[in-house]
Amino acid sequence: MKKVIIVGSGAGGAAVAKKLQGKFHVTVLESGSYFKPFSFNLSAFEKLKKTGLFFDEREIQLLFPSMKIRKTEERMVMVNGIGLGGTTTLSAGNALRIDKGFKELGINLDDEFEELYREIPITYDHQNKWRDATRKLFEICRQMDLNPKPIPKFGDYKGCTNCGRCVLGCQFGVKWDSRQFLKAAQDLGAEIVTGCKVSKVALEKGLVSGVHTQKGFYAADIVILAAGGFSTPVILRNSGIKCENKLFVDPVLCVAAESKGSFMNKELSMPFAVQKEHYILSPYFDFLSFFFNKNWRHPAADILTLMVKLGDSSNGCTDNNRIRKTLTEVDKERLQDGVDICREIFSRYGIKKENTFLGTINAGHPGGMLPLTIKESETFHNSRLPENLYIADATLFPQSLGNPPILTIMAVAGRVGKIIMERFI
Repeated sequence: MKKVIIVGSGAGGAAVAKKLQGKFHVTVLESGSYFKPFSFNLSAFEKLKKTGLFFDEREIQLLFPSMKIRKTEERMVMVNGIGLGGTTTLSAGNALRIDKGFKELGINLDDEFEELYREIPITYDHQNKWRDATRKLFEICRQMDLNPKPIPKFGDYKGCTNCGRCVLGCQFGVKWDSRQFLKAAQDLGAEIVTGCKVSKVALEKGLVSGVHTQKGFYAADIVILAAGGFSTPVILRNSGIKCENKLFVDPVLCVAAESKGSFMNKELSMPFAVQKEHYILSPYFDFLSFFFNKNWRHPAADILTLMVKLGDSSNGCTDNNRIRKTLTEVDKERLQDGVDICREIFSRYGIKKENTFLGTINAGHPGGMLPLTIKESETFHNSRLPENLYIADATLFPQSLGNPPILTIMAVAGRVGKIIMERFI
């Protein structure tokens, strides 16, 4: 049985591991450790915030090692999960199918999405959990003809406690994440190695023979990189494989205002969304802005907030631990357009526009440094790659989704797994 090494245990890595184990002997290498939700008392930290000790978002890693934070030269905060389950454990649990860019390349992922719908619990049934402020925002958006729609969620939200900590790791098992796919692969014999960071792939006579890690060398017949849009390109470049100088990150900017007793900090993350051409709007309490942005000085329970998530240009790149990412003038104009709509929504809520304040721009949906083209629409394999090296994450995305990407990443990984089975069995 051929050996397959999968680098990364997030959405793409877990999906392809589940698909391939049994047909191949699969080993998943994860650079982080086992994931634990953020367990500290947020009320205590809110009191501690007043001391001024919180001044840099990177401090959160001391308390929550599963959240890796880096900054660009423009001070944009980049966030990704590091641990078993990757960023899926820190996501808002959104199960949106966003594959327009793939359809434009002639790629049909219907079968892969249908398979995911059968295997993962996905629900819209969480509106009964919404707080009054969320319901009011939804109605205002509807009256403004913004066509708001509840976002489908991974999991079963009957047991949701409205703790508001979705993006800090669900403590109650309500939100599905990729660890469940990893367990399914393990049950079939897959091996999972944590604390195993891959530096590069080994090349022999034009083929990959394995990967180099700080734990030593792992031999493989096939290697699949699914380390995420920040890390997969670094591994490729360390291996002498050129990537494009492109990077999108789906920047998030929150517009907030004081609203006594709105309890957005106790709301499930992103309960509904307004889809615009280049961005989405959604209720979202930004913990990073609350703890580290001095403008967020009101008590958490009294801050009402809407996010603008932008489908940005691919103007950037990543190299080792350095991320270069700038927003173009067009990006900034579109972001400002979203901010203006949020302020109008707040105005109709009863909040003066001049009383709103902004959060810190942060991002966590990187991709696009080796994007698929029409040429690779059937093979999902760039000609720069050895024939036994594949990618199964958002590095392949032709453009930013401007939307939560997990379901689409897993569909792409499912297609990659199917292609590998057809080629190598």
